[in-house]
Amino acid sequence: MVRNDDLVAIFHSIHRVMKAEKVLKQAHVDILLIPAPRQLSSDCGLAIRYPETLRETVGAVLEREGLRPEELYLYRDGVFHRQSL
Repeated sequence: MVRNDDLVAIFHSIHRVMKAEKVLKQAHVDILLIPAPRQLSSDCGLAIRYPETLRETVGAVLEREGLRPEELYLYRDGVFHRQSL
């Protein structure tokens, strides 16, 4: 479900993750709403997955909408690495 070099954005409410998905799709950004990987904590159980190449685009859209994720992870070689926001 999560591919090498994907970023996974974690939100701590279902409302915020659903709104983030909506604004990103309206901006025509290629993201995917996924179940939060069990290695990562998420109160709402969902996360947004996108390729690392879209990091700046996703970040700009979410920042503009006041929807910064609580946590951000890069998946590489089978391990989730926490990233700064």
